[in-house]
Amino acid sequence: MKKIISALAITVSLASCTKDFKELNTSKDGAKYTTPETLLGPAVHDVLKRNLNRCLRLTHELMQVHVTLNDGDEIHRYVIRPQESDYMWNNWYLQLTNIRDIYKGGDAINNNAFMGISLVLDAWVSSLITDVYGDVPYFDANKGREGFLQPRFDKQKDIYEDLFKKLEEANELFKTATLNETEAKLDPIYAGDLAKWRKFGNSLYLRLLLRVSGTGELGAAGKILDIVETRKTNYPIFTSNNDSAILKFQTTAPYLSEFAEYRDLDFWVNNSLGEFFIDNLNEWNDPRRDKWATKKDNAFVGIQSGYPVGQIPAPQSQYNKNLMTEPLLGNIINYPELQFILAECALKGYIPSGDPKAYYEAGVTAAITMWGLTVPTGYLTDSSAQWYSDDDNDLKLQKIILQKYYTLFFTDFQSWIEHRRTSFPKLPQGFGLQNDRIMPTRLKYPVNVQRVNQQNYLAAVANMGGDDMKTKVWWNK
Repeated sequence: MKKIISALAITVSLASCTKDFKELNTSKDGAKYTTPETLLGPAVHDVLKRNLNRCLRLTHELMQVHVTLNDGDEIHRYVIRPQESDYMWNNWYLQLTNIRDIYKGGDAINNNAFMGISLVLDAWVSSLITDVYGDVPYFDANKGREGFLQPRFDKQKDIYEDLFKKLEEANELFKTATLNETEAKLDPIYAGDLAKWRKFGNSLYLRLLLRVSGTGELGAAGKILDIVETRKTNYPIFTSNNDSAILKFQTTAPYLSEFAEYRDLDFWVNNSLGEFFIDNLNEWNDPRRDKWATKKDNAFVGIQSGYPVGQIPAPQSQYNKNLMTEPLLGNIINYPELQFILAECALKGYIPSGDPKAYYEAGVTAAITMWGLTVPTGYLTDSSAQWYSDDDNDLKLQKIILQKYYTLFFTDFQSWIEHRRTSFPKLPQGFGLQNDRIMPTRLKYPVNVQRVNQQNYLAAVANMGGDDMKTKVWWNK
């Protein structure tokens, strides 16, 4: 039964398994919905764990944070097998059902807080799905119980337009929302602090607005100005590291990190950190090195990404084992990232009164202090991290995105998504790269989806212009 429900939740057609489903899926105690507070923690925790799983496997290898020491694993060479697509698709859609049920439950009990929370989480997960795959089931997705077993794929532009509507609605709902003590205790991110949930929603809104701003559509640039300047009192955003949306992992259940029970072999033994990743930290004398990396022969040293088949480099610096239980790896979106978003918006003129240098330096400082560390003397005045007013905008944007790259350490697919959007940071290219030496621009649709929802799949492929790792999504064209 669990498998049937899961399959329906991820919009897979299982016509042969639907006999007597209505009777089986009817609660025997008469309950028409699951109480929203009981869904919240498990849904967020599961998404974060799955995100970490694929951040380790895919994002960090594509983005040269680490490099595999297994010659058969070729992700660092831009080879991503079709089977890789299934894992996140299945789990994101499954938890999206639970997240949308939080809204239904909140609506049933007239609780604005859970409705708002659901909308923010929906925007977060749905944006991940469409940013990774492109056009995807959205409006008819997660409706297996209503008979939508082969949902159409919606255009990414239409999905983003609806995500913005959801974040607008959430912002309004939080104005009058409350939680009782019992409900607040089951909130794993903010312990019931709805003012911070509101800031989370609006900060996420800015991430997504900036992401699509290059298209010139959906009024993104104007809305950024509205949130940051024109009506800023109506759109509170993060103001410190304490506002960051982070489910801080614990050392005991239920909120364990994905890596807490990994073997050393699976987490760090088979990987060495990349030259690009380590070399910048060395140049800046960045104190996060000791939190993130081990030393090799008393130095922080990385290895080349994209090395040719059969030429595995010798192991060098690797992940610090303490990261396996690090609370901060439960990051969704944090205050430093917001500062870099604002820096880019100011640089591009979306917020005319904003100072990109001030936002940039606030982001750098917060990114280091968030880890309980102190910014070294000279970090912003005597290293390549220094902001130069005479640089052209391209160099300034490179500097912003490079610092954001480190702020997005172990944050789902964000650094890869940002690279696709901006082409930064400028990553060195090894001699063993494949895929015509082009950084993958998306994941292919899952094989099972191609089979069981073929008609809608083919329509999506025609609209997207292909289904491969060079096809660009709407905001990236």
